[in-house]
Amino acid sequence: MQNEFEIKKQICEIGKRIYNRNMVAANDGNISVKLNDHEFLCTPTGVSKGFMTPEYICKVNEKGEVIQANAGFRPSSEIKMHMRVYEKRPDVGAVVHAHPTFATAFAIAGIPLTQPIMPEAVISLGCVPIAKYGTPSTMEIPDAVEEYLPYFDAVLLESHGALTWSVDLTAAYYKMESVEFYAELLYKAKQLGGAKEFDNATVQRLYEIRRQMGLPGKHPANLCQNKGGLNCHNCGGNCGEHSGSITSPGGQGNEALVAQITKKVMEQMGL
Repeated sequence: MQNEFEIKKQICEIGKRIYNRNMVAANDGNISVKLNDHEFLCTPTGVSKGFMTPEYICKVNEKGEVIQANAGFRPSSEIKMHMRVYEKRPDVGAVVHAHPTFATAFAIAGIPLTQPIMPEAVISLGCVPIAKYGTPSTMEIPDAVEEYLPYFDAVLLESHGALTWSVDLTAAYYKMESVEFYAELLYKAKQLGGAKEFDNATVQRLYEIRRQMGLPGKHPANLCQNKGGLNCHNCGGNCGEHSGSITSPGGQGNEALVAQITKKVMEQMGL
């Protein structure tokens, strides 16, 4: 098990990675790691993520209040966003916020990442919705993100950037990489005349592979709770339009619908 100093060093290493990969500029972005239900390590405000050392890292409680910080350092005002993730998702161990250029361009254009264009993105991410715009440092952003927390492990922040979370810091960072790679490929495919999307049967096969792999976290592979039970890749880019009902158009509950789809996919795969 890592001690706190080792985790601080890892936060600094991930900070260098997101900086070197052009996912943040200047002092943008923030990273946090859960130590236990009441203690969290996080990056400070006003500091480049590419030049941090362990003494920069702050410790806060579940309310975002400072437990320990060296002179001259204080937590980012966006720690509220991180704390909301931890509050609503007890399985999460780390959160990464960055401004990767392609993903942020989609967020600025108001285009969610919903097109199923490559197996890795479908299996690891599902679709990536856009949380509505919120004023930085206010509760507007945590409130906007909250509705997606039960169903996803990554969101775009309208006109702002991207947010990912997972069981540990490495996994949360990898999700950020995956979001940006997905966005870049989708952008480039559009320049070539448009991406060729998988049909629904192919998406369902990939979803079944994810279930068999037993990957951690939430994912619309278990049928997105949006738009009357349709899987997220078929929601027409309107992932934020929750139906308020977790039943399919034919009136079946999710459990029965998932069972039917799983049986059909397993038959097609010869399993």
